[in-house]
Amino acid sequence: MPLKHPLLFKSLCYVDGQWIHSRSGASIAVQNPANQAEIGHVPMLEREQIVAAVDAAQRAFGPWRARSLDERAVLLRRWGELILEHQEDLAWILSQEQGKPLAEARGEIRYAASFIPWFAEEARRLHGQTIPSHIPGAELATLKQPVGVCALITPWNFPSAMITRKAAAALAAGCSVVVKPAHETPYSAFALAQLAEEAGLPAGVFNVVLGEPQLCMETLVGDTRVRAVSFTGSTRVGKRVLQAVAEDVKKVALELGGNAPLIVCDDADLEHAVQVALDAKFQTSGQDCCAANRILVQRPVYEAFLQHFARAIRELRVGPGLEEGNRIGPLMHQAAFDATAERVADALQQGARLLVGGEPHALGGWFWQPTLLADVSVGMRIYREENFAPIAGVRAFDSLDEAVAMANDTEYGLAAYVCSNRLDRVHALIARLDHAMVAVNGTKFTGHPVPFGGMKASGLGREGGSEGFEPFVETKYVCIHTQGQRYQA
Repeated sequence: MPLKHPLLFKSLCYVDGQWIHSRSGASIAVQNPANQAEIGHVPMLEREQIVAAVDAAQRAFGPWRARSLDERAVLLRRWGELILEHQEDLAWILSQEQGKPLAEARGEIRYAASFIPWFAEEARRLHGQTIPSHIPGAELATLKQPVGVCALITPWNFPSAMITRKAAAALAAGCSVVVKPAHETPYSAFALAQLAEEAGLPAGVFNVVLGEPQLCMETLVGDTRVRAVSFTGSTRVGKRVLQAVAEDVKKVALELGGNAPLIVCDDADLEHAVQVALDAKFQTSGQDCCAANRILVQRPVYEAFLQHFARAIRELRVGPGLEEGNRIGPLMHQAAFDATAERVADALQQGARLLVGGEPHALGGWFWQPTLLADVSVGMRIYREENFAPIAGVRAFDSLDEAVAMANDTEYGLAAYVCSNRLDRVHALIARLDHAMVAVNGTKFTGHPVPFGGMKASGLGREGGSEGFEPFVETKYVCIHTQGQRYQA
């Protein structure tokens, strides 16, 4: 599809309002995961160029924070409007580099745009408070101030939304940002930078850099002028980020891995529970930190659920994301494909019952058949690990106590799902699940007013909602002694 706005397809990094190459000429190929064809080459910047992006953000921070809320809001809203205006082009770029079906890509672009006007308006409520004084003759108050330059490190599975969810909050609060997208999906980031420029964001306020991943991350996280780091990615890398920010005590937000349980009680509407399971597991071809990797079904309805679920999975249409109507796209890369094959083989070797799929898809490449494994157990990799693949593992339980124990038996604590028509069960499960977000009888639970984030090894802090400002602001306390002083207006 030829883009209506060809400038959105950029193969350059964006620093201080300029589109730049790597000084050394270093670049990396970006592939379409549906056919491994090269989309293009993007620059891998040198350390000095990444430092220059922080330089630019530091210079831009003072003037940007000094602008009124209304001035910042006008520019941010215009950025959001341009994203919606060009959503078809942006969805096409996203599907090309990430592989997700066009319908999902369009949904992500709308989702990405929604954070920008939300934070532009919510920044008006970044107010402090007056405090009843315990000190005679003194007035006490707090105010919220932007923290400074922020490094935003984003993953490949939601390459547009993870940028705007972070950047909209930081920019609305008065911070400047340096974005480091995943090298697998840089074009969505560059397109957002193009639209930010067109919206009138000043040079240096919004920067996008790429480089050798470890070099890039170490340079950004280790720069003392970067005062906040927001990272979305694996728990393994998130722990390294947390160790690095401790060196000079930066503010940090971490949105890390997940291994979400879905508990289906025996009173649930079975057909509806199957649809919930289908949506919760197979969105983004299973490459989602909120994916329901461990589906726990109460024994009286276990076999019936499996029968209906198997039928629904067989009907999923697999194919390239750019072909309308496909529901399951390819896995992101060869490593993901190999890990999927290994996890399925491990489960079958340990006694899992294969009901659907279980093999590479006939399309070849990185396509995997939507797969249903029954009778999964604790020792299986498919159950213990976060699996980014279209593989559903199902296990039976008898009592709610058993279901809760199974659901909480993981290092992760991001999302959980419950299907039940009994409020006593629903509220009991919500209270006892060690997961930061719980969706009941549905899968649509994220969005701009929602504090998205995890517990335990799933992260620190929240994104979205009023809580989404926290990584990017400092609370300053003021004590003004008035007794015996003369102040002039």
